[in-house]
Amino acid sequence: MATQPKPFTSREIKVGSAFIKVMSKVNTVIYRATKGRIGGKLSGAPVLLLNHTGAKSGKAYTSPLMLVTEGDAFVLIASKGGMPHNPSWYHNLMAYPVCSVEVGGDRIECVAREVSGAERTALWDTAVEVYPEYENYQARTDRLIPVIVLDRIVKAS
Repeated sequence: MATQPKPFTSREIKVGSAFIKVMSKVNTVIYRATKGRIGGKLSGAPVLLLNHTGAKSGKAYTSPLMLVTEGDAFVLIASKGGMPHNPSWYHNLMAYPVCSVEVGGDRIECVAREVSGAERTALWDTAVEVYPEYENYQARTDRLIPVIVLDRIVKAS
């Protein structure tokens, strides 16, 4: 019988958040330098770089995240490893939904929207197929992990 993942302690949250911040910066540099050949997978799942604007600071940020697609759209899971609070990039996208992603060497302009109901359920299931650990992340936290869709911005030609 599998055991239920335990919630993070305050120390684990502090250490984990610092670790994520450092590793995200390192992964971003390597990903860009190699166009995703290195840093483009995590635990066998593909990775993209999310470029977003800080909700409070207005500064530009980049976050490496799991790459899940649905048609032409990108699906992001705001799990933060099952920590009790949403990741900063989630708050940033809710404040400034226009963003871009880097997939390999391609940069794609997008607009973010949070999904709910049946759409959220279907996309969550797709994300779990790509990265099964999401189920453990959800079990570890009391919050419903947000699912965000990035729709491509089609520019008139």
